[in-house]
Amino acid sequence: MRYLGYQENQRRGTFGFPIQLYYVDKSHPQYEMPFHWHMECELILVLDGRLELTVNGKQYGVEKGQSVFIPGGLIHGGTPQRCIYECVVFDIESFLAQSPQCVEKYNKSIDSGAVCELVFDAGSRCGAIIDELFENMEKESEAYTFNTTGLLWQLVGGLLEQRQQTEPSSSGNVYRKNKQIKRVLTKIRNDYAKPLTLDDLAREANLNSQYFCRAFKQATGKTPIDYLNYYRIECAAEQLRLPYLSVTDVAFSCGFNDLSYFNRLFKRKKNMTPTEYRKMIM
Repeated sequence: MRYLGYQENQRRGTFGFPIQLYYVDKSHPQYEMPFHWHMECELILVLDGRLELTVNGKQYGVEKGQSVFIPGGLIHGGTPQRCIYECVVFDIESFLAQSPQCVEKYNKSIDSGAVCELVFDAGSRCGAIIDELFENMEKESEAYTFNTTGLLWQLVGGLLEQRQQTEPSSSGNVYRKNKQIKRVLTKIRNDYAKPLTLDDLAREANLNSQYFCRAFKQATGKTPIDYLNYYRIECAAEQLRLPYLSVTDVAFSCGFNDLSYFNRLFKRKKNMTPTEYRKMIM
């Protein structure tokens, strides 16, 4: 079972209607949102509590009732603070496909940085559209596909009206760094169970260690080794749901060769021991 990192390659919805809704609370296997990216756009709506979200190195505190638009391809991750939230992931170009002019205009706005990640209050125009979109997807009425398509078109129009200008040079620099950091995130996702050093990760990014550490922390808010350990602990938490694996088996399969260190680190991250965590979720 590999839930973490699913968002990079999972197909959303159906081929003809590529959109998917996710409800996330404390019982969800991916309650903590590891850093990831996907080519589809994402909407996040906070139903309760607060979500500490990082997108492209920028940090946002998203409160109850607020929503977020994240364009495709951006690195993002989040830490819930007693939070319940929903996500909608969708291929915007499929919904705009019948109008090549709209697709071209949207892509130009994204490429220029005119449209980037945006946070909306519940009472704003885009916030109201997003609320209605989530409600429509939850109910799945007979007119569900028509209403969803119409709301997405309205949302894109609202995004273009509220576009934020970004200097092309700074935008290009962010995307260049993202490409290097994405390679490292993929390396961690694929090889987290293997011995990995800072030099290994820096080499994957083709950067010297000092500059790599700075660039990685700008993108994720964590040092490379802190993030590696964070990801390993999240994978361990997922594997603890499998009753046939011992705590020792889980520790070793997630890259920890020292059981005592694994127990200490798990307790520091989750405020309980692996055994206590397993009892809570089983």
